Amino acid sequence: MHLRPRPAAALAATAAGVTALLVPAPAHAGPAAAAGPQGTPLVIAHRGASAYAPENTLAAVDTADRMGFAWVENDVQRTRDGELVVVHDDSLARTTDVEQRFPGRAPWKVGDFTAAEIATLDAGSWFGGQWAGARVPTLRQYLRRVDDNGQKLLLEIKKPELYPGIERDTLRVLGEEGWLDRRHVHGRLVVQSFGADSIRAVHEQRPDVTTGFLGTPAVADLPSYAAFTDQINPSHTSLTAEYVAAVQALKGAHGKRLRVSTWTVNDAAGAARVAAFGVDGIITNNPDVVRDAVG
Repeated sequence: MHLRPRPAAALAATAAGVTALLVPAPAHAGPAAAAGPQGTPLVIAHRGASAYAPENTLAAVDTADRMGFAWVENDVQRTRDGELVVVHDDSLARTTDVEQRFPGRAPWKVGDFTAAEIATLDAGSWFGGQWAGARVPTLRQYLRRVDDNGQKLLLEIKKPELYPGIERDTLRVLGEEGWLDRRHVHGRLVVQSFGADSIRAVHEQRPDVTTGFLGTPAVADLPSYAAFTDQINPSHTSLTAEYVAAVQALKGAHGKRLRVSTWTVNDAAGAARVAAFGVDGIITNNPDVVRDAVG
């Protein structure tokens, strides 16, 4: 998703606060949980609790955990030497000190740096001095922290067109880190992307994994998406109650009704609005604000 979370101080003022690994597992028991208690929308912490800690860092995951949020969203990309790292932009400039450390390497694309180089960057100071020294985690580090916290993961494959084969790489790492066992696949993992071909590739390589398409396909096209995905996850600005109903009227790739998780909703009024549309999940930088708004 593309909306940029604001630093914590500003938000506090405004919001109060590999083949073997690709062998399919046993038949799918249904997509991961997509609604909260008593039908309220599931609240998903966008890039971790990114209103309160630097996005996509382990600190953001831990902050979401301390706030009581089980589901976190993250973004995965690939380095020059093939390591998967958790970062949103395809440039490192906005959320690290890469311009100071490597001044002659503009535009500082993730894919132009090795994992070792990225590991030296400060990914916290831009957000606040107390976060100085936070690092861009590898996907392996991120998965281990989420698992240690007992959390669940909405994993976005970011800009797959830049990284041919990243779907297979992502599934390999997920498998090696234990995230493709029955327990994770059937309740703790969703893989999503803006790239329909990317999600189709994930579904073909691991048909048991729950998948989501980021976007708002035309209603007439929804049946074709339902063949390889379990969720249609649109921007809240594109959403109507009629569209949510049209999505949910269809069955997805695992024979369960298609789900809708919308992004990025950061205020109480917006949360109440999309909840009234009947969405299954709300992806937000301010999970506490949304939780309070939707009960």
